[in-house]
Amino acid sequence: MALRQKLRRITLEDISVYIKGYRCYSSKLDWNKLRPMILKRIEKRANDYPVKSMIPVAEDVIINRARLFEGVSTLLRHYPIKACKFCPELYIGKEGHLIKTCHGYRRHIKNQVHHWVDGALNDIIVPVEAFHLNKFPDIIRHDQRFDFDRIPAVLELCSQAGADIFDQTLHSIGKDSFSSDVSTSPPDLTYLAVRTLRAWEDMREGVQKLLLVYPAKVCKFCDEVHVGASGHKARLCGVFKYETWRGAHFWKTARVDDLVPQKIVWRRRNQDPLVLLDKGRNFYGHAPAVVELCIQAGAHAPSKYMCIMKANGSSPALH
Repeated sequence: MALRQKLRRITLEDISVYIKGYRCYSSKLDWNKLRPMILKRIEKRANDYPVKSMIPVAEDVIINRARLFEGVSTLLRHYPIKACKFCPELYIGKEGHLIKTCHGYRRHIKNQVHHWVDGALNDIIVPVEAFHLNKFPDIIRHDQRFDFDRIPAVLELCSQAGADIFDQTLHSIGKDSFSSDVSTSPPDLTYLAVRTLRAWEDMREGVQKLLLVYPAKVCKFCDEVHVGASGHKARLCGVFKYETWRGAHFWKTARVDDLVPQKIVWRRRNQDPLVLLDKGRNFYGHAPAVVELCIQAGAHAPSKYMCIMKANGSSPALH
């Protein structure tokens, strides 16, 4: 009886407990007084950036990026690659494979044989660009899309992290005179491949660290990347037919693969035929294009890629 009378004295204003996992919040806040405080805090957040401890990380990313481009461009002079004329498929080798995975330029077809042409640097290192912004600018509107320059997304991330992306000293450190004048001897090419593979891994690791501090966005339905807390308003997606090319992007949190795509390719193992056939597609391994190029030049693959490389897997000729 006493417990029942005590419960009756409790009013709704005193209840601040969880009800089925949800908290009951009061709506007595004066947003007119709270709004200036929020805006003031947003204006002062620029004082906390860039984070000084992340500036060396951003500079290392720029150096490793320059070293990666220099190494890959040099290796391509000695190890040819093939790119499909109608889709983004790539193959590291003198002749392309016969696996039927071509879907055409606009994905109107599927399961077709690729039409191979000579590949280039942009085929193996996919260029990803983003708008070059000032520190904490306003959101880019659709009519402002031509007022901002487009630069590589990795450099934009480093710029927001405090690195001077236009400093030629950082780019020159990444370039080595040895790579431009490298001979065709196997030891020299192997040394260059090891340096290039290390630069690839270090760059991706540095981008991962920067993304933990500086947010980036990627569209859910296309490859557009925006480095910043929120995406831009440029209507360039066109995912829906009724929006044509004026579709708005649907942003989500970007990861390393969105800024530095791995470009997974088929790889030929020692137990595989000289030309990969479509009937053995379930047996062949894969590897990132840069990693496969360095492996063919004599570098050892990192252990984290062994699961997809299937180095010791069975051959389709045995089945």
